Amino acid sequence: MSVNYGSKRIVVGAHYGLRDWLSQRVTAALMAVFTVLVLAQLLLVKGPIGYDAWAGIFSSQWMKVITFSVIVSLAWHVWVGVRDIFMDYIKPVGVRLALQVFTIVWLVACAGWGIQVLWRL
Repeated sequence: MSVNYGSKRIVVGAHYGLRDWLSQRVTAALMAVFTVLVLAQLLLVKGPIGYDAWAGIFSSQWMKVITFSVIVSLAWHVWVGVRDIFMDYIKPVGVRLALQVFTIVWLVACAGWGIQVLWRL
């Protein structure tokens, strides 16, 4: 008589990928709200929209914090999407790993550059 203690993890089913799906929706909603916020501020600017207007929009601390969270959300959103594309379409494991590492390095570099630009204003 064999006794099976514990349970086996099933990697398919109703909850597989729910976290990634939800993170995509939450980050997309945050970026959409941010876009509406920036557009509303642009509509309230009087005169030509130049560097001074853009710097004025992003000069307050609360806007920098929101922009920082959007930069992080954008990087996470892109990572989940690109990782899923790589997992679906790139079958050789070594090539997929190399592309994933390159993507992570690229996203961290872009996010770091965006944050550097943001806090220099």
